[in-house]
Amino acid sequence: MFRVNIFRANIKPGDFGSLTGIEYEILLSLAGGDLHGYAILQEIGERSAGALTVRPGTLYRAISRLLDAGLIAELDASGKCGSAADDERRRTYAITKIGRQVAAIESERLARQLDTARARKLLKSRS
Repeated sequence: MFRVNIFRANIKPGDFGSLTGIEYEILLSLAGGDLHGYAILQEIGERSAGALTVRPGTLYRAISRLLDAGLIAELDASGKCGSAADDERRRTYAITKIGRQVAAIESERLARQLDTARARKLLKSRS
């Protein structure tokens, strides 16, 4: 079961501006599957090879913004099997359909920036 903001039911991906870096990282993590907060922190650390360190307070403020925007949802622990169901204090999050669309739009925007950086010799071309 999801916790969603019913007032955001008619939102479209274009209704959102750029995501913050941490918001994007959270969506990237959840695009791979449902995770609890600590697992999101671990995934971000692993994906960035330790270059990006996110403090729990920063993570949970960003999660709150993403929940309010309807880009992620909180799974009901009683409806989830495995570790989330074993510990009711552990909250598990999932990316929503609109969240996936917004993450895809942001990914395209970032890809265009990387293309420009490569064209201007700021990054090596990938061959």
